[in-house]
Amino acid sequence: MPELRDYAELSDRFEAERLDPKGFSHLDHIGVACQMLQTYEFLDAACRYGKALRCLAARAGVPEKFNTTITLVFLGILSERMAETAHETFDEFLTKNPDLSSRDLMGTWYSDARLASKGAREGFLLPDRYRD
Repeated sequence: MPELRDYAELSDRFEAERLDPKGFSHLDHIGVACQMLQTYEFLDAACRYGKALRCLAARAGVPEKFNTTITLVFLGILSERMAETAHETFDEFLTKNPDLSSRDLMGTWYSDARLASKGAREGFLLPDRYRD
């Protein structure tokens, strides 16, 4: 497992738009999102996280990478898992939820085409597929 970071401090820098996009890994996305979900009510966390992530993508020169649908779905999954998974540390949470690191996580509910669409980037789209 990679070195775990101080996600409270990283979250503060992320929200204040003082975070360097270089080196902001998928694990950092998860850690910051979890921190914000612990700090704020869900809708407030989603708004703050989304705003900061959109800004980070723009500063990285790839504003088109920001995706509202992926952001909201992922925050919803994290929020639910955090409530349902007994854990004392972020490391323990990740160990109990290894699929959170998978790029295929959204494939259960969304086709690649739907997630890549302009509609998904700019607004929230409902799932277009379901797996039992």
